Amino acid sequence: MAVVALLVAAAVLALVVQSRRDSSADAKDRSVAVAQTFAHAPGLLAALNTPDPSKVLQPLTEVGRKAAGVDFIVVTDTKGVRYTHPRPDLIGKRLVGTIAPALAGRVYTESVKGPLGEEVQAIVPVHDHAHKVVALVAAGMKVKHVAGVVARQIPIILGAGVAALALATGGTALVTRRLQRQTHRLGPAEMTRMYDHHDAVLHAVREGVLIVGEDGRLLLANDEARRLLDLPLDAEGRRIPDLSGLDPGMAELLTSGRPATDEVHLAGSRLLVVNQRLTDRHGGPQGTVATLRDSTELRALSGRAENARERLRLLYDAGLGIGTTLDVVGTAEELAEVAVPRLADFVTVDLADLVLHGDEPTSADTDMRRAAVHGIREDHPFYETGRLIEFLPSTPQARAFATGKPVLVTDLSTASGWLAQDPERTRLIIDCGVHSLITVPLQARGVILGMANFWRSEKPQPFEEDDQSLAEELVARAAVSIDNARRYTREHAVAATLQRSLLPRALPEQSALEVAHRYLPALSGVSGDWFDVIPLPGSRVALVVGDVVGHGLHAAATMGRLRTAVHNFSTLDLPPDEILRHLDDLVGRIDQEEGETSAVAGIIGATCLYVIYDPVSRHCAMARAGHPLPALVRPDGSVSFPDLPAGPPLGLGGMPFETAELEVEEGTQFVLYTDGLIEDRTRDIDVGIELLRQALACHPDRSPEDSCQAVLDELLPSRPKDDVALLIARTQAIPPDRVVDWDVPFDPAAVAGMRAAVVEKVDDWGLSELAFAVELLLSELITNALRYGSAPVTVRLLYDRTLTCEVTDGSSTSPHLRDAAAMDEGGRGLFLVARLAERWGTRYTPQGKVIWAEMPLPRPDGSAEGAMWADFLDAEL
Repeated sequence: MAVVALLVAAAVLALVVQSRRDSSADAKDRSVAVAQTFAHAPGLLAALNTPDPSKVLQPLTEVGRKAAGVDFIVVTDTKGVRYTHPRPDLIGKRLVGTIAPALAGRVYTESVKGPLGEEVQAIVPVHDHAHKVVALVAAGMKVKHVAGVVARQIPIILGAGVAALALATGGTALVTRRLQRQTHRLGPAEMTRMYDHHDAVLHAVREGVLIVGEDGRLLLANDEARRLLDLPLDAEGRRIPDLSGLDPGMAELLTSGRPATDEVHLAGSRLLVVNQRLTDRHGGPQGTVATLRDSTELRALSGRAENARERLRLLYDAGLGIGTTLDVVGTAEELAEVAVPRLADFVTVDLADLVLHGDEPTSADTDMRRAAVHGIREDHPFYETGRLIEFLPSTPQARAFATGKPVLVTDLSTASGWLAQDPERTRLIIDCGVHSLITVPLQARGVILGMANFWRSEKPQPFEEDDQSLAEELVARAAVSIDNARRYTREHAVAATLQRSLLPRALPEQSALEVAHRYLPALSGVSGDWFDVIPLPGSRVALVVGDVVGHGLHAAATMGRLRTAVHNFSTLDLPPDEILRHLDDLVGRIDQEEGETSAVAGIIGATCLYVIYDPVSRHCAMARAGHPLPALVRPDGSVSFPDLPAGPPLGLGGMPFETAELEVEEGTQFVLYTDGLIEDRTRDIDVGIELLRQALACHPDRSPEDSCQAVLDELLPSRPKDDVALLIARTQAIPPDRVVDWDVPFDPAAVAGMRAAVVEKVDDWGLSELAFAVELLLSELITNALRYGSAPVTVRLLYDRTLTCEVTDGSSTSPHLRDAAAMDEGGRGLFLVARLAERWGTRYTPQGKVIWAEMPLPRPDGSAEGAMWADFLDAEL
């Protein structure tokens, strides 16, 4: 370090001297360059020839001095008298310096004590065109400025020296530390003792160590290596190929010089784990070092541990992969897929027929149906899926079913009981290499649901007791899942049957609407969606779509109650808003009853849309309770959603419902649906509405049936997550020539005239068989209206699927049917109406009431007429 410090100091001193000399030389060179540049500047001779050269040259020299970085530029005449100077007061005085060399035409540099102090200056001659010296130019710098440059360089020089000293010191310290670390600060004696200890440890460890040189000679072998490889005493120094008794694979590895990690090699009866590394990776000599470890017993233990880990992994995968769906056959297939090929080469699963249908099997039913077959190849020799199999009592399957315990068959070729089941089929199985079988009953809650059969063919070793226990564990898990799937299948079938029974099985016949419908159950099971088409008096039709909140049997049962209630309320022929109000009260009572009688929470509510269409006036009245807006597809193909007031869902109570009325063109389509059609987790409801509009638009001639399919294809996935009810109805109108109205004067004498007019119209329609009955029926109805009602009174005949007679008056009193006594003078009019008409009733309007009666049209064979008159005669008697 002292030598380095001395060298650094000498280098710093030399650099300072060199820097000072270089700075001085640089100052002189700069002064000469500036003076020569100015002496040869264009216009200098012209300025010297002016009457006052100082006036021209003084500004130029100052600009040049500042630009060139010198302290002064002085122009003099040949006598040394100054024309310019940084100090104007010195102009006109003689230049301080030697001018003779310059007058002789040479460039001369010197150091002088001038007006600015110690100066370094260069004097350069100025020649005219005749090469005669006509003036002198002196340029220079102050000595202190030159010294300042050197002074500024000294810190850099000193810093570099200090850095060099620090670097040298650090390098010395690192080298010293490395040496001390390598020797662990040990001296020769300590190093010798350490070597002895290391040699003792090398030969004492229970792991063989070999060091092989680059020429394949064994340089070192500890005692454990000699024991494991049975090396002779003189093995060290000999070449590896010359060592007798060494396994060829081991010899090849030791001479190859390649790295090896945990390679297993045979040495006599031992299995050795060998690791080999190169010795020159860290600067050592060429060669390899190998370590040997006896793993004979460890291999056996690790093999058993690996088998245990594989079994646990299989059970874990079975827990994740079996029972992912509530499908009996799907669960059986999952069991077969999990067990192949890790436990068996083929797996077949046979289930009782009752299990496949969701029922619980009986102990007497031993027939099984093949539910799943899976194996390492597709061309298996086993019975195909779906086949009903009757196992003989001697087969392992029958024994397992009878005892409820698994049966292990290690050699199928000698199992006579199994071979007797189907000799041709069993021989084919044997020929395909299947040699071992485990049959385990699928048992849950003490009931045997079927059998799982594990077959082995590719693996040469037969099944063992450990394999049987693993198969039992797998089957036990699968049996629980299959039983859950069976129970779900049964409950789902019951719920689906209930729901199907509650939904309309066939739409009623009517002439007002051409109707198509779709109902899609949800992926999660039954729900509470429903729809209905209800004929009303006067050829009117009510369309209903509703949705009970929730899923399952409770929702389906509630839906059935609401649908029945809608039918009952519809017989009262009430407006849509009153129908919804009655439904709202009913849902509130259902909620209250559920909360009081059971721990099951009541339904949250329901939504409903109720529409009434009159084909005579093409008038439509509708109201909704929390339900999505219906869509109207007009005959021109445009789609709109009418501005229907949004009432609250049913069951909330306290909020009124409003009826919206509109008149539609013939051929308009009503599109009613539940929210499952437009709502989805992957899109907003507005997107669903727009998709519905696009699916319906621009197809005015498409039938309702085709429209239903187009809407479902556009909006729904293959398996919707919510129930969907869709009802599309195209409006039709009754021809005007099949409807006739009369205004009846409020006078009993007008009854006779009305009878004649009615009979004439009925004859015009070709219904003469009904003329007498219609005459009698209307006579009674008009008489009642004049006697008990109020003006105005009107009569309407409607010829559709039935002949409807309607009498309207301005009173809201309701007629009542009563059984008149034999001596009573009145009370028989409505009785006659009820006997003559197929149906009759009363509906109320804002202007009063309508009493209506429907009479069946005569059949071609006249049966209706005969029956009608028979009923009439019975009534008279």
